[in-house]
Amino acid sequence: MWKELVARSVRVGKERVRKLMAQHGIRARHKRKYIATTNSNHNLPVAPNLLERNFAATAPNQVWTSDITYVATAEGWLYLAVIIDLFSRQVVGWSMQPHMKAEMVTDALRMAWFRRRPEAGVIVHSDRGSQYCSGLFQDTLKAYGMRSSMSRRSDCWDAPTESLWGSLKVARLHGQHFATRRAAMDEIIDWLGFYNARRLHSTLNYVSPMTFEKNWADAQRGQGARSNKLWPMEGRRA
Repeated sequence: MWKELVARSVRVGKERVRKLMAQHGIRARHKRKYIATTNSNHNLPVAPNLLERNFAATAPNQVWTSDITYVATAEGWLYLAVIIDLFSRQVVGWSMQPHMKAEMVTDALRMAWFRRRPEAGVIVHSDRGSQYCSGLFQDTLKAYGMRSSMSRRSDCWDAPTESLWGSLKVARLHGQHFATRRAAMDEIIDWLGFYNARRLHSTLNYVSPMTFEKNWADAQRGQGARSNKLWPMEGRRA
């Protein structure tokens, strides 16, 4: 809360924010337990774990991760699959369907590829669910020149998307009742836009995913400009 106020140019101390929140009974919502959506009881080939819980990336489009969650509506379950770029934690692709078939995660991957157009070699990390092990998803990865990586069996914490689901369900969806899947989709799409463009991340030094990538790109251009200025001087000295 304090970081958000500072980002909005509100001059206030951290301790004052804490006291005001306590005075007015304002507390953060806590993460709840949710039903697992992973079905790893299948005979499909499983990819090796290329990350081994090392979720760091030094540039965009090096490592993506994917996962599935669900939202209850009066019409039935709505399932959401996302693709996250681990460098900035930006959601670069998503798909929502009334089912958890391989087509859903593949559609999310296709959206991410069309939006980012990365070079070959991107690692796409997921759980061992049948959707990710399916021929459709794996063939799409190969067509894009991507490498599949999967977490250890029964280890959901190998997926950084767990924090995304907690933020979505606790901060936005908790307490809401959706009459239709369309209503839930509209709410989720609105939240994804907020998450990418405005939500502050402690792991990103309290800026949003899009701001983090923009700052990185600006820094890269600045380094390139400095190198171009130095190069003629270095050539003369040689």
